[in-house]
Amino acid sequence: MYQRHEHAHCIKDAIQTATDICEERGLRFTDLRRHVLELVWENHGSVKAYDLLDRLGEDYSAKPPTVYRALEFLQENGLVHKINSLNAYVGCSHPLKHRDCFFLICDNCKEVQECCAGEVADALRDMVKKQGFLPHHTTVEIEGICQDCRSAE
Repeated sequence: MYQRHEHAHCIKDAIQTATDICEERGLRFTDLRRHVLELVWENHGSVKAYDLLDRLGEDYSAKPPTVYRALEFLQENGLVHKINSLNAYVGCSHPLKHRDCFFLICDNCKEVQECCAGEVADALRDMVKKQGFLPHHTTVEIEGICQDCRSAE
């Protein structure tokens, strides 16, 4: 899904955006939080908390609660999303610009693409409102094969 772009820009942009958001909110963007965010953005796939723990290595002597607290901070501030079906995390491509997320998850290359479609979100909100349900979070995950992987077959 992301074959033709300079991935280093994604990481740089994610870190700059996180720095800006933390400064605006008066939050501490610690070295550990920064490093966890960089690791999440290493590729466009998802990453599990225990994989992050392994990659942090001895530099941080981090324990699972430390990684989960960093991920919780990043998630609360709109910098990462949790992909529930994979129990893993992905970087948010445009933090604080939307309430609802939709993800395309390629079964083949394992990349995850974040999508935003206001009309889909509106339709879902209308549907749940008619049911008398009050949602506090909406995530739609669609699994399949991306165009790049289909083209390669």
